[in-house]
Amino acid sequence: MPYARISLHRGKSPEYLRQLADNVYRAMHEAFDVPAHDRFQILHQLDPGELIFDRDYLGGPRSDDFVHIAIVAGRPRESAVKRAFYKRLVELLGQAPSIAPEDVMVVIQTTGGDDWSFGGGRAGITAADAGLSGPPR
Repeated sequence: MPYARISLHRGKSPEYLRQLADNVYRAMHEAFDVPAHDRFQILHQLDPGELIFDRDYLGGPRSDDFVHIAIVAGRPRESAVKRAFYKRLVELLGQAPSIAPEDVMVVIQTTGGDDWSFGGGRAGITAADAGLSGPPR
């Protein structure tokens, strides 16, 4: 059930944005235990001065290519799963669209099943309820 809001500075090409979104999803699928086709993302592009970040706090240096990825997930993941996800994410984003690891910040928040409605006014639907196979989200 993860939902990812990806925030970055405005001005990147459609190809850059596609690679960014695709590789965020790919890392979640490969390393964060997200089923195939469970993809909900928003790309939020901001003008200069609207994305404020410290260039050196707990890492860095960060450049103008800084990207903030806020993930709202259903069930919690173990720390080892999160660490594997962070590692795979920066590997993939380094390949395409060539974002430096220091420019990737991730925040994960977990929620309960009844905090979600995928439509129809139904709360708390799971993959099993929908007749889909795969691990619980």
